[in-house]
Amino acid sequence: MKKILVVDDEQDILDLLTDIFKERYEVHTAKSVRDALVVLDKTVVDLIILDIMMPQMDGWDFLWIMKGSEKYREIPVIILTARADAEDKLIGLKEGVKDYIVKPFLPEELISRVDEILKRKNVQ
Repeated sequence: MKKILVVDDEQDILDLLTDIFKERYEVHTAKSVRDALVVLDKTVVDLIILDIMMPQMDGWDFLWIMKGSEKYREIPVIILTARADAEDKLIGLKEGVKDYIVKPFLPEELISRVDEILKRKNVQ
């Protein structure tokens, strides 16, 4: 079973995404960038769903850590955030994220995008 990591400081989002994906994927969660790095050290994941706005280190910090690591840089990332700025979206896309989705989101849309990214990853 494919594994996804959801990184968000809001427990209700972690619970919602776990419920949405638990039938399709093994879901791991982290409430902070530090927690996410611990999960990544213990578990190989196939995709990360990442919030940008988090305390201490934000999602951009996590993305830059990942991109600087040979071990993590190839993991596809979907940004799922309340930040709807075009500038943030462009930063994310320039940094190589696979998608940028603004909260509130349609669960069906997120499922479709995750499925498609993982399907493409399998083909490559």
